[in-house]
Amino acid sequence: MSLQRMPAEKALERMVGPGGFSAIIDARSEGEFDQDHLPGAVNWPSLNNEQRIVIGTLFKEKGGFEAQKLGAAWVAVNIARHIEREVLSLPKTWQPLIYCWRGGKRSGALSMVLGQIGFQVTVLEGGYKAFRAAMLAWLDRHMAHLRFVVVCGTTGSGKTRLLHALHRQGAQVLDLEALACHRSSVLGRVPGVEQPSQKRFDMQIWDALRLMDPARPIFVEAESRKVGNLTVMDVLMDAMRDSPCIDLQLPQSERVALLMEEYPLFVSDTLAFAQRLDALINLKGKAVVDAWKDALAKGDVSSVVNSLLESHYDPTYLKSISRNFKQHTLAQAVSPLDRHSASFDALAQSLVTQYPQVI
Repeated sequence: MSLQRMPAEKALERMVGPGGFSAIIDARSEGEFDQDHLPGAVNWPSLNNEQRIVIGTLFKEKGGFEAQKLGAAWVAVNIARHIEREVLSLPKTWQPLIYCWRGGKRSGALSMVLGQIGFQVTVLEGGYKAFRAAMLAWLDRHMAHLRFVVVCGTTGSGKTRLLHALHRQGAQVLDLEALACHRSSVLGRVPGVEQPSQKRFDMQIWDALRLMDPARPIFVEAESRKVGNLTVMDVLMDAMRDSPCIDLQLPQSERVALLMEEYPLFVSDTLAFAQRLDALINLKGKAVVDAWKDALAKGDVSSVVNSLLESHYDPTYLKSISRNFKQHTLAQAVSPLDRHSASFDALAQSLVTQYPQVI
């Protein structure tokens, strides 16, 4: 049997550098996998969601021996199915990394069977729990070696549009809103899309940053600490707030038009827009929100967007940006010709030329 146990720190470094694993297999249940998992992992549950609940209940009611008997039977059946479905066509050179919650029975059973077949199997010591701790420690150690350029700008100035253009030009981009599935404002929830768990968000940030070249700048939007229901980790937030900034500027009329393009649901479904505005009653007062709703009922979406910018978003932004981002007062002002993609591509090309390496 070819089986080894690997500390989480060593497994993480092997994933970051060359010479990774043929596959990364998560032996936990589907629900645990959905909450978070290692980058690139596939889910081969030793016990599925329902079985895990039954075994847990049996353990409490009748003790470990009875629970382990039934658990062993179910695990054996599940592993056999995984092998029939996934393994029969694999070459002997296949070398998986296998983990569960703490590197115990679920990953141990699967790895033992695969090792008996003749594969070189690595078990993640301490499981997912240890890997998450190693991942957070890696971020603490490496964040100081990464250099960010923070894209600042009022709501509707096209910060996300610029990040996408920078990515098309080959720049390194960390898009926190895309990872969080949220546009980072009171109205920023993406319709029909749930935000990931906090642990999943953290893991996705690490997965993006581990692939970044520290010799090149990383463009990131000036976010607040909260992105919807998720929190940007302190070590990243502190690095961003200490970093050089650029100040993206766009005329007011273009900002209004851009926002109506970026949030088409609010244009096509003014009732949904009006319902979202209820979240601002405590800040702006019912009379102001009711006036916005009346305008929406008449189809005057652009005037509501313009008023939201002038009376809510811009004052909030101007109050917080210099306080939270130390180098904002030194920020270079940049402006695309208009809100259209070609103009943002031209601006992105200029910025990539201007910031070819760390500042």
